Amino acid sequence: MYEEIIYISLLTLLASLIGTLAGFGISTIMVPILLVTLPLPQTLLLVGIVHWFNDIWKILLFRKGIRWKPLLAFGLPGIFASFLGSSLFLRVSHEILSRALGAFLIAYVLFIIFNQTFKMSQKLSVAISSGALTGFFAGIFGIGGEINAVALSTFNLEKAVYVATAGAISFMIDSTRIAIYIQGGTRLDPVLVSGFLIFIPVSLIGAIIGKKGVAKIPQEKYRNFVAIFIFLFGLKLLLFP
Repeated sequence: MYEEIIYISLLTLLASLIGTLAGFGISTIMVPILLVTLPLPQTLLLVGIVHWFNDIWKILLFRKGIRWKPLLAFGLPGIFASFLGSSLFLRVSHEILSRALGAFLIAYVLFIIFNQTFKMSQKLSVAISSGALTGFFAGIFGIGGEINAVALSTFNLEKAVYVATAGAISFMIDSTRIAIYIQGGTRLDPVLVSGFLIFIPVSLIGAIIGKKGVAKIPQEKYRNFVAIFIFLFGLKLLLFP
């Protein structure tokens, strides 16, 4: 079990770095790998807690970029949808929905490649529906940031605003689903619980490194950078749900 602490720590470092750079991706990286050794409920709880702390780091490191209007428009419906998703996550076929999500993400990236000037409508209804989808997928799969990234990236937000808003929305959603997992009886092995003494600072280190990387990416290139990660994660979900 202690060997697991080491590899989970390294996995957390990598996932936190990529998650900060792209604004999402921690769960997509960690969940399938941890499922090799841990049951699904414990995997979603452990990754959810790591993800929750990374949300905090993104909020703190990019706090000047927080914008309340998109945060509330995405986050509030996300909370309710996360409650629904996390309540249902053991009752549905994950493979089918994961493949469908992967195909959607790939189609989205191909669409914006040929429509470089495309920007999603910033209407309240669009933000609410996107936030709800993010929360639902986060609750039912432990993976929802990709939907969030699609919506936020089409708004073509400034880098700091994008990362901070994505982190704050995820914080609201993750707080809900973690509470539901625990209330439903999901618990972690005491050794894994003690591992958070390492996981938490390691996730902060990854976020700090990721912030330095974000600063080096030109604003005009950042949307394409995020699109690359969306495509890669979409391909992963499609081929390896």
